[in-house]
Amino acid sequence: MRPHKVPGKRRHLVFFAIWLVFVLINAVRLIPSGRAAAPPPAELTDRQFWNLSKDWSEEDGVFRSDNLLSNETSFQYVIPALLKVAKQGGVYLGVGPEQNFTYIVALKPAMAIIIDIRHGNLDVQLMYKALFELSKDRADFVSRLFSRKRPSGLTEKSTVSEIFSEYLAAEGSKEFYDENLKAIEDVLMKKHGFPLTSGDLEGIRWALGNYYQFGPAITYSSSLSANVPPTIVGATGGGFGNNGVTYASLMVSDDGLGQSRSFLASQENFEFLKNLEARNLVIPVVGDFGGNKAIRTVGSYLKSIDALVSAFYLSNVEQFLVQDGKWTTFCASTSTLPLDATSSFIRSGRGRNGFGGGGVQNSSTGNMLQELTFCRRPVGR
Repeated sequence: MRPHKVPGKRRHLVFFAIWLVFVLINAVRLIPSGRAAAPPPAELTDRQFWNLSKDWSEEDGVFRSDNLLSNETSFQYVIPALLKVAKQGGVYLGVGPEQNFTYIVALKPAMAIIIDIRHGNLDVQLMYKALFELSKDRADFVSRLFSRKRPSGLTEKSTVSEIFSEYLAAEGSKEFYDENLKAIEDVLMKKHGFPLTSGDLEGIRWALGNYYQFGPAITYSSSLSANVPPTIVGATGGGFGNNGVTYASLMVSDDGLGQSRSFLASQENFEFLKNLEARNLVIPVVGDFGGNKAIRTVGSYLKSIDALVSAFYLSNVEQFLVQDGKWTTFCASTSTLPLDATSSFIRSGRGRNGFGGGGVQNSSTGNMLQELTFCRRPVGR
């Protein structure tokens, strides 16, 4: 039987159609810098959340501070410029405690992953998770965080300055602290079923106890100056770099242009975080930036769901990586993350070369692809 011949004109149209489909398919695959990041899962189950946190984590490490509070006074200054570059709806990576929340509400990622060398930071993040889920608004959240009864008159429309002015004048309540601690443990262990260890419970008690003891006036160095932390916290020395910064002053600060952008600056900011936490999409991880596991395994997962990193907040960790001879490993690991031309580093103080800036008071951003070009080159080139 002779094969059916397709007329010439029609044959050309068929070939053209096949070629066009091929081009379009490959265009989608090859233009990561121009596409929107594919969204991570809309939510994670409790088991998925816990398993991802556990599987990505490395052995517990130590740092010289417990980092219950940031001491970076200019951390909001980079947000206006950052919003012109970094995409919303991607994946946010960060380190440390509450300053991550302000960057998260600005960038509105679909998922956030907080990597810190100390297990104590994982416990702090779990404590915050429970507090967000327990609290109906900002005034309720601040009440629970610092174990102070809610003053009358505060509403969802209260300004962040009004909220902290009231709580700075309020007395802490040991009875309320005990109630809050029990509620946090119940949310994490009974509601979510997380298998917290006795060490985790110690870490949460340490954090909440210091917020109760010092209130909204807590500083970067308050806790370690007055108490000895449990081993799980991973803090090896006294606090340093106080700069007179308090929790309250950080929350009422602005971006240098007059706009307050803290995660407690508005009810809208608070509700975004509350919703993200309720869907198990703020995942704490124990990881060494200079190690070979945490960043790489996170990167492998993000590639598997076709997600892109929108921003990576480093604080001033690079300074210590350089001192410890680990920056090259960090660079190589970070270069394996799924990035595009808009992916941005956020840092404070010294950058990757260990120079420039004064302490942690000079926040800045950098293009991740450009800065990691050296690490992406094949060996021998």
